[in-house]
Amino acid sequence: MAGLRARQASGLRLLALSTLSFCLMLHVGAKRPPKMPPCPPSCSCTRDTAFCVDSKAVPRNLPSEVISLFIENNDIWALSKFTFRGLKSLTHLSLANNNLQTLPRDIFRPLDILSDLDLRGNSLNCDCKVKWLVEWLAHTNTTVAPIYCASPPRFQEHKVQDLPLREFDCITTDFVLYQTLPFPAVSAEPFLYSSDLYLALAQPGVSACTVLKWDYVERQLRDYDRIPAPSAVHCKPMVVDSQLYVVVAQLFGGSYIYHWDPNTTRFTKLQDIDPQRVRKPNDLEAFRIDGDWYFAVADSSKAGATSLYRWHQNGFYSHQALHAWHRDTDLEFVDGEGKPRLIVSSSSQAPVIYQWSRTQKQFVAQGEVTQVPDAQAVKHFRAGRDSYLCLSRYIGDSKILRWEGPRFSEVQALPSRGSLALQPFLVGGRRYLALGSDFSFTQIYQWDEGRQKFVRFQELAVQAPRAFCYMPAGDAQLLLAPSFKGQTLVYRHVVVDLSA
Repeated sequence: MAGLRARQASGLRLLALSTLSFCLMLHVGAKRPPKMPPCPPSCSCTRDTAFCVDSKAVPRNLPSEVISLFIENNDIWALSKFTFRGLKSLTHLSLANNNLQTLPRDIFRPLDILSDLDLRGNSLNCDCKVKWLVEWLAHTNTTVAPIYCASPPRFQEHKVQDLPLREFDCITTDFVLYQTLPFPAVSAEPFLYSSDLYLALAQPGVSACTVLKWDYVERQLRDYDRIPAPSAVHCKPMVVDSQLYVVVAQLFGGSYIYHWDPNTTRFTKLQDIDPQRVRKPNDLEAFRIDGDWYFAVADSSKAGATSLYRWHQNGFYSHQALHAWHRDTDLEFVDGEGKPRLIVSSSSQAPVIYQWSRTQKQFVAQGEVTQVPDAQAVKHFRAGRDSYLCLSRYIGDSKILRWEGPRFSEVQALPSRGSLALQPFLVGGRRYLALGSDFSFTQIYQWDEGRQKFVRFQELAVQAPRAFCYMPAGDAQLLLAPSFKGQTLVYRHVVVDLSA
């Protein structure tokens, strides 16, 4: 009997232990109710809403499941473009009555299902930084309460949704230093040969015409070759019938023409230029008329003459003495309206205009630019249907003249004490003028189409430039500034979108 009772007690104990184990397993395996995500100290949160007060910034660590966020009547001045990152469930957002003046571009991009947005009561500055918002408002499906501009004055109290995009002038440009060539130079001439881009520089300080080659991989100018030239003032490359020649003009020791030999990969002297004709060269201009190649040399000596040379079979030969005894300083070839012209500037008289006579196959004097009695350099450009001359002066203002029928008329005077070089150039539809000086930094002007004048645009730290040269190199638009007193600087033209 006693044994039976013992067996019954043991069975009851096993049953009790099994029941306890089953209950423990049920307790451990059961899912606990989810905890509420933490709520920032300045906010009140429910499972899907957050309401924040007394904040100077949008609080961090907002619940990712939040559907509605009320951040109204706070003191928020700025937002990060990542402010709402991670809040993919947000459908209602209010930033009303803060001190926001602008909004980062694409700040609402992470909010895929945003349906309501309130930005009222902020002091929005409707400049280029808000242009993206105008574009976004025009295409979004989000309902946005009307918002108004606080500034600038021309947009004050205008509804942001109604601003015309054409009113935003947000594209500007800049010239930024791109490469420094650690040597002085007095001329720069880019040229293409065998599909490669090169640059010829006159460097009297190292007694050479230096040829650099553009490296399309490294996107830099690299050393390529040198031509001996103890007193070089200009190195003019010319590609004639697929052959490369460089005219080397020197102050002393004569001037020469070199030919590139692709077999020996070096420059060899081809011919001398008559020193009795060209005594003190100051500028070179190469051009083509009716299929024939020519170059002209401006002579700045008291006894020399500006002369024209023509290519014939195997060399360049004297073709015409143009302008004797006038100390010429610069040449500009103009081929407009089918009438080739050559303009010669001089330090002792007004610039002279020559027109090509196809009958005589020579230049014939056409007249003078009487508005400028002495010009160091002369360049030209066209804007619309009008032709203009730019003339730099060492003493007095440089001049911009417009061709009006039989004569030029002055349209602008630019302060330019000490100027020996200027250059108009066109980059992507924008027209500029570089104006150098021996006594101050270089000024870059931009052409104002509406006013038909140049307006000051930028100052470059280039002193005593002797030339300016625009050189497109692939997708890089470069401005070279060879300096007589310092390094030769290469600037890159960049386009900046202020709305980005």
